[in-house]
Order: sequence, then C-alpha cells, then structure tokens
Amino acid sequence: MFKQLRTLFRQVMHEGSEGSTVDTPSLNLAMACLLCEVSNADHNDDPREKTAKVHQLMHLLGLTEEAANTLLTQAQAQTQQSVSLYEFTTKLRTLQPEERYSLIEAMWDVAYADGILDPMEEAVIRQVAELIYVDHSEFIRAKLAAQPHSDA
Repeated sequence: MFKQLRTLFRQVMHEGSEGSTVDTPSLNLAMACLLCEVSNADHNDDPREKTAKVHQLMHLLGLTEEAANTLLTQAQAQTQQSVSLYEFTTKLRTLQPEERYSLIEAMWDVAYADGILDPMEEAVIRQVAELIYVDHSEFIRAKLAAQPHSDA
C-alpha cells in the first residue's frame, strides 16, 4: 500500500505542466503540519508521537529520516504561527482520494502512538477529513485501520 501511495505522491509532485503547477514543498509542509496539529491537540509532548510523525512522513512522502525530521521542525514552527487548519488543508484538496485517505490514516496513527486517543486529537482529524473532502465512511475506515490491535 505504501509503495502505491509513494508512487501517487510522486506523480502528483511531478505534475506541473500546462498551467497546473504543484508546489511540492508546500504540500509536504502542509501534511507535516497536520501531523503536528494532531500530536499537539492533547497538549502532551510524547516521544512516541514524534517517532510516528517521522515514520509517517517517510512512508507518505518517500523521505529519508533526516529529511522527515527537518520537515517536522519546519512544520512545528509553522503550526505555532497558524490560526486554523484551513491554511494547511486548502493545499491538499487537489490530492487524489487515496492520498487524502492515507493522510487521514497517518493522522490516526500519530493520535494512537502514545496509547491514548484524546478527544481533541479525534476532533482535529475529523475536521481535517471534512476540509479535504474525505467521506465519513473513509474517516472511520482509516481510524479502524490505524487502531492498535490487542493480542488478547
């Protein structure tokens, strides 16, 4: 699944002819910012969430760990200055439905990383899903896919 997603992201990033330019750094930063918004929602700085953000950026965007960390540093600074999720989500509406779904699933993964799903984290993911036009059924499917599975 991640190989297909990476391919799709690369296709989107390399499109840019005939008047439709794709600002890849801007898209990447917007995705990183949304992952930061989820982890910041519970006002608890957990290293497991940072690890999850790096992991998700590496998979979503095909970045190295170093590049993912650099992008996260930029994203964290950007989110501290932002006033709403809208400034990040407007850039991402051009993504394909599968890409938007994968972003929502990545956000769930970050939310679950510390073992506690805070209601504010869920609220951020729900709002982002609505703003980037992810159907509620896909929102739930992503949540279930990202949920940690118990071995009981």
